Amino acid sequence: MSDATPAAAKPPEADASAVDARREQSTWFRFYRRNGRALNAFITLVLVWGFFAVNNPVLFLNPIFYGAFLFSVPATVFLTTALVFVIVSGELDLAFPSVVGAAGGVFMYMVMNGFPVLGAFGLTLLFGAVIGLGIGLIVVYGRISSLVATLGLNFFILGIVNLLAQGRTITAPAAVDTFGYRLFVGKWELFGTGLQVPMHFVWCLVWTVFCWVLFKYHRFGVRVQLVGDNSDSARQMGINVERIRVGVFVFSGIAAAITGAVLVQMANMVWFPTSGKAYLLIALAALFVGGTPTWGGVGTIFGAFFGALTVTLIPSGAVAAGFAGFWTDFLFGLVIILTMIAHRFSGARVR
Repeated sequence: MSDATPAAAKPPEADASAVDARREQSTWFRFYRRNGRALNAFITLVLVWGFFAVNNPVLFLNPIFYGAFLFSVPATVFLTTALVFVIVSGELDLAFPSVVGAAGGVFMYMVMNGFPVLGAFGLTLLFGAVIGLGIGLIVVYGRISSLVATLGLNFFILGIVNLLAQGRTITAPAAVDTFGYRLFVGKWELFGTGLQVPMHFVWCLVWTVFCWVLFKYHRFGVRVQLVGDNSDSARQMGINVERIRVGVFVFSGIAAAITGAVLVQMANMVWFPTSGKAYLLIALAALFVGGTPTWGGVGTIFGAFFGALTVTLIPSGAVAAGFAGFWTDFLFGLVIILTMIAHRFSGARVR
């Protein structure tokens, strides 16, 4: 028999800690922890596209389909990426559909009265900022729940728009094919591939990058995240919490105004009083698929972009793949639920 004393067995907790330490040191694991929500949204987009493409590969390899897809997606991108700031700050904006409709009407009114498209567009952005400022002041300084206040304001603004319009549409065919019109919604062919890329998709890419820089590197975006994470700590750091929260509503109003003006031009300079109304649930679905939770402090711009692409792809992709139209709601719900489960592994819930 050996006289050597056997080494003490390591407890299971020690092995688990060692595994966790190795995982934390993994470059891929660290990258996923930082960008997991955006990656999950991108993977969801790829899986949804792959599912539809397998069912109808001929159509999904046709550039014409993607031309139509790129034409319809920018409105959702403009709204969703701006809503990231609102949700991350700890607030909620349900009034943006009414601002979209009102801004589109203001844009068309100015064009009909002789304003050039570029000038009308700039003034429409100012209109959206003023409306957003008013909403922010009511919510923040009125100390009203943003859910209740913006829902009520959404109906209120929509009501004013419909009362003024009396259900009538506004058209300005003379503005079609002007320089401003081509600048915002013109099309150009991508290197002879047959894919018609609309200019408003290019602008939505520029807007997404701008929002990402603003959110990640500018002090406004950093302060939005600090306010949403812990408003008391942010206040002790010298941040004007109320000003930041009003600012996110102003930013949302500007994005809604951009969307309203773009939708009018997408429809060949035709404005409908209800334009923007359909985007409430679509934008929120894109936001959640993109990995921005409701509790504030956490969000991702590129995730919102991929989420917007996904929710825009589902209706057209489902029909193109041969599914009946009533499958759309089921697929929406399934994608949202599965994506939110995946986001759960990208970081612990903090609220």
